[in-house]
Amino acid sequence: MEILYKSTRSDAEPITASQAILAGLAPDGGLYVPTEDPSFDRPLKELVQLSYKELAYAVMKQYLTDFTEEELRACIEGAYDEKFDTPAVAPLVKKGNAWYLELFHGATIAFKDMALSILPYLMTAAAKKNNSEEEIVILTATSGDTGKAAMAGFADVPGTRIIVFYPKGGVSMIQELQMLTQKGANTAVAKIHGNFDDAQSAVKKVFNDAAMKEELARHGFRFSSANSINIGRLVPQIVYYVHAYCSMVRSGDLVCGDPINICVPTGNFGNILAAYYAKQMGLPVRTLICASNENKVLTDFFRTGDYDKKRPFILTSSPSMDILISSNLERLIYRICGNDPSANKELMDALSAGGEYVISGEMKQKLDDFYGGCASEEENFKGIAELYRETGYVIDTHTGIGAAVYRKYLEETADGTPTVIASTASPYKFAASVVHAIDPAFSAENDFGYIDRLRELSGVPEPNAITEIRSAKILHDRETTAETLPDTIREILGIE
Repeated sequence: MEILYKSTRSDAEPITASQAILAGLAPDGGLYVPTEDPSFDRPLKELVQLSYKELAYAVMKQYLTDFTEEELRACIEGAYDEKFDTPAVAPLVKKGNAWYLELFHGATIAFKDMALSILPYLMTAAAKKNNSEEEIVILTATSGDTGKAAMAGFADVPGTRIIVFYPKGGVSMIQELQMLTQKGANTAVAKIHGNFDDAQSAVKKVFNDAAMKEELARHGFRFSSANSINIGRLVPQIVYYVHAYCSMVRSGDLVCGDPINICVPTGNFGNILAAYYAKQMGLPVRTLICASNENKVLTDFFRTGDYDKKRPFILTSSPSMDILISSNLERLIYRICGNDPSANKELMDALSAGGEYVISGEMKQKLDDFYGGCASEEENFKGIAELYRETGYVIDTHTGIGAAVYRKYLEETADGTPTVIASTASPYKFAASVVHAIDPAFSAENDFGYIDRLRELSGVPEPNAITEIRSAKILHDRETTAETLPDTIREILGIE
């Protein structure tokens, strides 16, 4: 069955998977979604026996139907290699009353590596399939992790440029150093004055600027995205949830066919949307637990049906989740409004114009798959410390939000369904906050002092990603604003 992709905001003709990956964002500003829900083409008990690479092929081929087997397998082989520090790629570990899916064993020690290791291969294969001779300019806003993972993935990939924008003062020291020291003649990064939502809105505005697209085309460039608005980012993320389920069956912790819950700390809604897509494929998932930090716009939405971004933006110790405009939620909104692009567009226009939309009661009833919860800084730190004291296991501040919200879910529901928590980053990436949670009396001059203390506490060796930046040279020093962002892009690309 051929799966095509259509925009969430218009009735434009559907396009192929490779065309959607190249485009990133639809011309009308919508996101691409599959015209039909793919499903597994073999029994789940057979998938249980597959390696991560084999499972990736089994899942992704159902979505990327215009890629040949040879093309897709080559992309997978290139992505999931020695860049990951374990053959398991994404190990699953049982600690306390939950299973933690460790998604941080890639080159930049965050879950974004899981998809951004393969996206450059998918994109260059897509360009070749569609006879695209333009140089692809990857334009990305990041709340901390996507930027480095995208830059690392696309560094020196022929036929591509990558430009990343991140909020000045809105990422951790380690996240910033990872981006500012990234090598690659085709990479560029700039601090943007404002928060992540400002950066994301500015990038989307450029994507929707027809005149700028034409200007770039005259110079041999075309825009695409490495954010999870790109379906080529989202599809690989489905794989690791299926992998987690299969791992539980293989270990004897689960009987094949029995359900699990999946708890995901999220801000932009892409990571949990991938879990939702896994459920639509046939993965036995009971509840999707959407965990937010103090920027709890998603929690309020799932509880009331009112999406309201008109609230203070709070900087927290889980900066990758400090987001008030959850772009990927649009794909879910489109589905629950009956795949009606005009109804979805009306809601998205309301968000853009007035900062808020309210879904109907009928639409809200279709959100029963989800539980929305949030955790404060205090609850996050307390949970990190308790898990460490009870098990010796150290989690980062984003995973800590997931764990804290899962505890609340248990208290509210007493649901004993085995639950997987997406562990989205290595604790080393947010060492200062993690050490503060576990050993609040400790103090260091900078993040590297906290990293040394974390190594002592955890007994886990320092990842190469951290060691490399200790003495790496700063290679990028640009700053910009939302208003000057287009000129910054022109400067980087050499367009006068």
